[in-house]
Amino acid sequence: MAQQRIGIIMNGITGRMGMNQHLIRSIVAIREQGGVTLSNGDRVLPDPILIGRNAEKIAALAARYGISRWSTDLDAALKNKDDTVFFDAATTQMRPGMLARAIAAGKHIYCEKPVATNLKEALEIYELAKKAGIKHGVVQDKLFLPGLRKLKLLNDAGFFGRILSVRGEFGYWVFEGDLQPIQRPSWNYRAEDGGGMILDMLCHWRYVLDNLFGEVKSLSCLGATHIPERFDEQGNKYRVTADDAAYATFELEGGIIAQINSSWTTRVRRDDLVTFHVDGTHGSAVAGLTDCVTQARVNTPKPVWSPDTKQPINFFDGWTPVPDTQVYDNGFKLQWEMYIRHLVEDAPFKWNLLEGAKGVQLVECALESWKERRWIDVPALKA
Repeated sequence: MAQQRIGIIMNGITGRMGMNQHLIRSIVAIREQGGVTLSNGDRVLPDPILIGRNAEKIAALAARYGISRWSTDLDAALKNKDDTVFFDAATTQMRPGMLARAIAAGKHIYCEKPVATNLKEALEIYELAKKAGIKHGVVQDKLFLPGLRKLKLLNDAGFFGRILSVRGEFGYWVFEGDLQPIQRPSWNYRAEDGGGMILDMLCHWRYVLDNLFGEVKSLSCLGATHIPERFDEQGNKYRVTADDAAYATFELEGGIIAQINSSWTTRVRRDDLVTFHVDGTHGSAVAGLTDCVTQARVNTPKPVWSPDTKQPINFFDGWTPVPDTQVYDNGFKLQWEMYIRHLVEDAPFKWNLLEGAKGVQLVECALESWKERRWIDVPALKA
């Protein structure tokens, strides 16, 4: 068994997502397990260099997790031919420019989504990568959640019969900052800084719907800014310029109808912070982040509508959990491992920059639908 190194330039990893999910729970965890195992038994060990603007912060982060290399000089890092991969988790507005610089330097690309704030830039980056002949991938983390993996298992097994509809509920109450401290960055609520629920979440719903249920063919979306003023990290009041909720309906291939509500202004009374309720002719299922419950056709109760009588059926009792038949590793880590295998041994990896552009396309269609108050068709993007 041989071991080989892969050098990864990691940009934007001092933020919440970059640090927790990509650095600590993915790259550090992969290093601690001895690398990524290839099909022939060999191992690939990631060797990251952490890139950031704040030298003190990036140095402390590297020291905390035993990473020997860090820098504030991205240009110098891109010139190092021993580092063949560029990863970006910095701000969405800067991402197209960052990716273009890395592609010009001959680096393979892996990045967070959205890949851009508009479809034109997203497609330009995809074309640059295709022309350069480099490999490229985009994070599609929700597909690797245990709950959604169980949904896919049910669908692959034919449990649902013909799927009729999907209902998604996502979000929770984000404190305004006056009575309780905020738990999300204030830039999330400023459109000029890349904030907004539609931009933040509809790129996720695109790959979830496309991969689990059917490609999105059209949509109708209504955005809202329910809380017009919030308080930032310094306690200063500011005016919200981005949407904090989105209510969307999608038509999928095969006639499936999906409805997904996304909101930072809702109080949770459901199984999880995100739930997907799938109804089919032969059965239904409800999945959260980790758990999934089912109700088959033969186990469906027969309620009677009576406004004069208290409902005798506890509808939560008639559902059966899908068992944990395996250990579910961190979803970000799983996709990192798949991407590394794709780089080193050309293993399959479908979630490339074109898939990322599809998410941006759905965002643009949703914003257009909201603005024009009508249904919008979602045309296929050509590879």
